[in-house]
Amino acid sequence: MLSARNKIRGIVSEVRCEGVMGIVKVEAGDEKITATISAESVRDLKLRAGSKVVAVIKATEVMMANDKLVMSARNQFRGTVRSLEKDALMAIVKLDVTGDIGLTALISSEAADQLGLAVGKEAVAVVKATSVMIAAD
Repeated sequence: MLSARNKIRGIVSEVRCEGVMGIVKVEAGDEKITATISAESVRDLKLRAGSKVVAVIKATEVMMANDKLVMSARNQFRGTVRSLEKDALMAIVKLDVTGDIGLTALISSEAADQLGLAVGKEAVAVVKATSVMIAAD
């Protein structure tokens, strides 16, 4: 039993690991779900194409958007891509935002390609408020 509200049963269609991370693609009916998990977890769970799995998504991690892409996420940072490091699975994107703010995102290389991210291009980093931690300075 888990407290997460979103539990979606499916079949693994693809598993890719490189370094310490893995990408697992799951087909659940007509939906395709992509999960980024540790390579250690891929090994421990013995994941391979054809494995039956449950994709678990905490409700606090779900972003909402309408057709105009006006999103419910409270933190949207527009900036310029300063650097982009990609390997076969993952991409590290560093974004320069006005006010001397720099943000780093770890996303799949597939997503970086689909977004057309490149050094010097504008991009928007989106962070849900529930993903922001506060520390005393």
